[in-house]
Amino acid sequence: MHAFWLVFIPAAAYQLLAIFAAVRHLGKRPLGETAPTPPVSVLKPLRGLDPNTYEAFVSQINQNYPKYEVLFGAREENDPAAGEVIRLQREFPQAPVRLIIGGEETPNGKAGVLAELSRHAQYPLRVVNDSDIRVDPAYLRAVTAPLADPAIGLVTCLYRVKAHNLAAAWEALGIMTDFMPSTLVAPLVGVREFGLGSTLAFRAADLASAGGFEALADFLADDYQLAKGITRLGKRALVSDYIVETSLGDATWLGTWRHQLRWARTIRLSKGGGYAGLPITQAGLWALIALACGAWIPALILLALRTTTALVSGFFVLRSFLAAGFCWLAPLWDLYSFAVWLTSYAGRQVRWRDRVLTIGPDGRIIRA
Repeated sequence: MHAFWLVFIPAAAYQLLAIFAAVRHLGKRPLGETAPTPPVSVLKPLRGLDPNTYEAFVSQINQNYPKYEVLFGAREENDPAAGEVIRLQREFPQAPVRLIIGGEETPNGKAGVLAELSRHAQYPLRVVNDSDIRVDPAYLRAVTAPLADPAIGLVTCLYRVKAHNLAAAWEALGIMTDFMPSTLVAPLVGVREFGLGSTLAFRAADLASAGGFEALADFLADDYQLAKGITRLGKRALVSDYIVETSLGDATWLGTWRHQLRWARTIRLSKGGGYAGLPITQAGLWALIALACGAWIPALILLALRTTTALVSGFFVLRSFLAAGFCWLAPLWDLYSFAVWLTSYAGRQVRWRDRVLTIGPDGRIIRA
């Protein structure tokens, strides 16, 4: 029983830290309309369709920003997402939109498309986000404003997840009540190289100094590697107070499992030994063990803290009614997440859309 307390204390401490990080994030003051607005190139790599693809595209071109361009890139002309860009150009002929077809054949196909887009981009600030990211007209001002500080090299965003079926809702709940809090905790514990595909805003000059998108071509976690490259220049990564929205496309429980396993194996192989300590964040697991040992009070404390973390981060930070209504399921998610964590050690293969990739011990793609 004494050994259990050695786990209970750090598990409870992590939840308290996550609550503090969420409250701290809520206290951030936006920079507002007074921040400089240099021209921005938005780079959007495409591969296939996601739920609400066209609506997400429209949101990217309706920006309250003086000068910007949106460059969509697809490797092949017959990619269905490219067809949606053509529709966008037809319906909004005055919008600053370009469609670029092509890109180098790289192990990480997204990095190859981004490298091609970067060659066509005109402006000194760059914003990269996934094809399904939906925003409002204040987006570009919000995510580029922190770059007025030369000490900040990269800005990233938390995201709220919209689900279209039960399996997607389960994964959305886990992302918003588990992964998002861990992102808020990261800078508090000294993690510098954090960046999410939901948004990566940076200077073109810093990208060039970090080796360009070509430096990411062999890695699966291109967003993490980009953040790592820019922070190695001595600059900070910042989590913006702006929240974007994404939609989950996997419609099956198997798809949800594969998606989570891809993330888990990517993190394990990218970050090394620190990943082994992940279960300490899974308070639901330790609450179950406490209950099995008859330690009701520690179990109830952990359940209360875990539910509070889920509510504060999922509802108050991300403004998700899904998280608000089902935050009490967060401890159950922890058991699911623990199963994913265990399975992540059973191999190095991941499924990424229609490809099966093998990841090396340094996070590089070694075989498709």
